[in-house]
Amino acid sequence: MIPFSPPRMDQKIIDEVNDTLRSGWITTGPKTKRFEKELARFAGVSRVLCTNANTTGLELMLRWFGVGPGDEVIVPAYTYCATANVIVHCGAKAVMVDCNENDFNINPEKIRDAITENTKVIMPVDLGGYPADYDEIYSVIDKKKALFTPQNDIQKSLGRILVLADAAHSLGGIYKEKPVGSLADISVFSFHAVKNLTTSEGGAIALNLPGNFDTEAIYQHLNVMSLHGQSKDALAKSKIGNWRYDVIFPGYKANMTDIQASMGIVEIARYKDDTLMRRRKIVETYNKAFENMDWAILPPIFSKDKTSSFHLYQLRIKNINEATRNAIIEEIFKSEVSVNVHYQPIPMLTYYKNAGYNMHDYPVAFKHYEHEISLPVYYDLSDENEQTVIESVKLAVNKTVK
Repeated sequence: MIPFSPPRMDQKIIDEVNDTLRSGWITTGPKTKRFEKELARFAGVSRVLCTNANTTGLELMLRWFGVGPGDEVIVPAYTYCATANVIVHCGAKAVMVDCNENDFNINPEKIRDAITENTKVIMPVDLGGYPADYDEIYSVIDKKKALFTPQNDIQKSLGRILVLADAAHSLGGIYKEKPVGSLADISVFSFHAVKNLTTSEGGAIALNLPGNFDTEAIYQHLNVMSLHGQSKDALAKSKIGNWRYDVIFPGYKANMTDIQASMGIVEIARYKDDTLMRRRKIVETYNKAFENMDWAILPPIFSKDKTSSFHLYQLRIKNINEATRNAIIEEIFKSEVSVNVHYQPIPMLTYYKNAGYNMHDYPVAFKHYEHEISLPVYYDLSDENEQTVIESVKLAVNKTVK
């Protein structure tokens, strides 16, 4: 069976992790801080804070901004549940909007219609690694600036809706010659096992706030916030005579460990010139194979202003319904090729259906979903296996679609 997305594990990663284990320092420490600096350099920002997941990073930033009951956060209907779950955790309302016709990202025009005086944050998702329409989103925010009603000093300092990007898929993506991480006010990455760059689990917050914010002070505050509100981390407390600490506020347990960061240090060093290039080659091979198929809608990978991080290959099959799509997937699996669907739109999920969201309100998202099949893209996918994937898809579609 050709797997869908196994992580890249090689001797370089093993050696770096072993070095950490032998050092005796396995929780948050020098390697985590080193990884943060490398990420900041890559993303084009001054500060990055590593966390134990993208999800905790998103929630930390919502809470930092003061999002709570009575507030609204705009998200795409087409995304993984984590994007909306963190809003629910904060007691706020997730306001879902439909996606673009030509890609899987949030539609800026729909955002404009969804903004109210309760809107505090917009959370675009760079689905599949393809950057959202950031200039258009900021333009909408600027036109709706009069509706913004700040409730605390941080919100007053910003003076508008915060753009908090769920960049779980898009490390390495480019928008108008700028890297993902430097596009939104704050971007949060994911390093889960299936991501382009993995630390097994993990995430990172890239800070890109306007110049009137003290980025260094915010970074230090988030360090405390991610460690129970404790004034010193374990590394600081290990210094001679430095054991005493305080708890400034009830924080969270959201820190990354040095074991995780060890994997990230290896991966970020080879990410641009090795990992992304290999993923790009796979995606281009798929595009060439399917570009002349009259049933295929190729996923957005490149445009005049955008380059994907090549995280997902979201192939769409024209003029089919959900049942036919599922039948195609079953046929592909018979060829011992693993494929997936990214994603079931949030309004289809039981919790959100019960909360009053209706999939009929998001017709574009549903159309994309019922046509979509994600094909394997990972570093160690061989050229031979690429061809097996291609042939299995062609065979399955030809057999299933009448």
